[in-house]
Amino acid sequence: MDESPIRVRRFREILLWPVQLMPLKARAQIQNHWEWLGGPGCPWQEVADEFTQDPGEFSERHYSEFVSFLPYVQRFLYGEGESRDHRPGYGGSPIRVFRRRDVAALAVTLRRGQAPLRFAIAHVDLHFFHDVDVAILVVELFGEDLPLDRVQDTLFRLGRTYPPAWEPDGAAAQCPHRVEWIGADGAVLAVSDYERKADYLSFVCRHRAPRIAAHWSFLLRPLVHHHSEETGLLRYRQLEYQRMPAMAYLSLDEPERLERADWVRLGFATSPGLGPREVMPFAPAFLEGFEQRYCYDRYWDPRAPGAWTRSRILCCGHSLVMVGPEGDAFFTDAETGLLGQFRHQYFLLGLVVHFHRAALVMLSDRLVLAVSQLDIGTVESVKRFKRDIRQVFEIFLRFTHRYWFHELSIQGPLRDLFRLWAGHLGTDRLYAEVRDEVQDMSDYLDSDGLRRQANTVLRLTVVTVVSTIGTLVTGFLGMNLLAMADDPLPTRVLFFLFVLLATVGLIAFSVMRSKRLADFLEALSDERLPGRSKLALLAKVWERPSRRAGPPL
Repeated sequence: MDESPIRVRRFREILLWPVQLMPLKARAQIQNHWEWLGGPGCPWQEVADEFTQDPGEFSERHYSEFVSFLPYVQRFLYGEGESRDHRPGYGGSPIRVFRRRDVAALAVTLRRGQAPLRFAIAHVDLHFFHDVDVAILVVELFGEDLPLDRVQDTLFRLGRTYPPAWEPDGAAAQCPHRVEWIGADGAVLAVSDYERKADYLSFVCRHRAPRIAAHWSFLLRPLVHHHSEETGLLRYRQLEYQRMPAMAYLSLDEPERLERADWVRLGFATSPGLGPREVMPFAPAFLEGFEQRYCYDRYWDPRAPGAWTRSRILCCGHSLVMVGPEGDAFFTDAETGLLGQFRHQYFLLGLVVHFHRAALVMLSDRLVLAVSQLDIGTVESVKRFKRDIRQVFEIFLRFTHRYWFHELSIQGPLRDLFRLWAGHLGTDRLYAEVRDEVQDMSDYLDSDGLRRQANTVLRLTVVTVVSTIGTLVTGFLGMNLLAMADDPLPTRVLFFLFVLLATVGLIAFSVMRSKRLADFLEALSDERLPGRSKLALLAKVWERPSRRAGPPL
């Protein structure tokens, strides 16, 4: 395949990989997984304040980033300020960021026989969120002067956590041929293993979960895959399918030279293909309305003069791509231009929208897990189910009031792209589904509690009726049925114990047969029933109960 004549002068890609964190402590709602990172020998070290608290380092770029968001989003992203309590959830930002600095570059061979591309690593971060068992791995890489088709292939192939299939020659389909993480000293830290087909097949067969590629597993350590044989306290699960969400920035000499097929490939982050550039990757019917649904053309009009009309943003849900002119200083300015905004404001936009989806998928998964582990025949299983559902309900409430919002910014591009991105990801629909699921579970627990309370009241009522009979009889006789005041003390104690045991036995029998006694009392009050039916129900009170498997719920 010949290289594209169009060159991408500056290329940046940000990969976001949300994972579900497994609980560390049983029955604890807030786990604080990050407390187990950052020690001696750990590659992850906490970033004290990614935004910066030093007035000397606080620049216009930081200010522009901060004021881009609405106040409640500012509190979510940055916290309350230095005069407040900076514990997560107590005034400080609920986001904790850890960074590893041992990875300096990435070498990726996209296809067998091609020369590898080398990208510099801007940073590798791990974002935790207070009270939500989700972490998001963020990898930002960049390169310069690359052919457009190689950039398209990088967007299509790089962020794959496991292969979806394999080619006849053994190569992993849709994945890079080889990926290497490279350290600051030039040493290779980890290598991909997409070609090990037997290992992936065996893993899925044994664990019913996909195996994570070796280079991505390396990057998350000491976090280990929940289904792997590796030992580790911090464990994670894959939340969605094998393709990581991605964001990309491309500067070209003349963006107007791109064919519609190029825009489609960039918008959907698809492969460049083997044919001419103008050949569409999808059917015409599918691409009807592509510009209206996936292109944000607020600053794009190639027919009009002026540099401000030469920037275009494409979004399809799993990717957001920003394209603009290399010669435009505003587009390429790394501080206050669109490049700086891409790395900060737009990155935070992507972080929030994918965090929303990841948190909702995690909560839905926890509901499914709670139901799948329910055994209605085991008292302990029922108790655990109720505890888990109440816990998820409380977490969902806190997520709603702390993290969930429909407006992120009043600025036009951020506001519009947040709606567009969330719409493609379906987060509003997913939120409604999870809310309904949680509400259904909560209603079930409430109705079950009311049913149990009603049964308890019924049993107490029956016992009270039976006790009232004895009370009336002994009261009528004046408690002097047996004149034993002058009998010896042992005789009186013996009679007292006899009466006590008889009373306790009667009450216990009443409780045990309270359901049948309640049926008899209800029938006794029904004037339409014949006496024979009422006597039959009374006779059932004395029958031996049948054995049933499991306790009543």
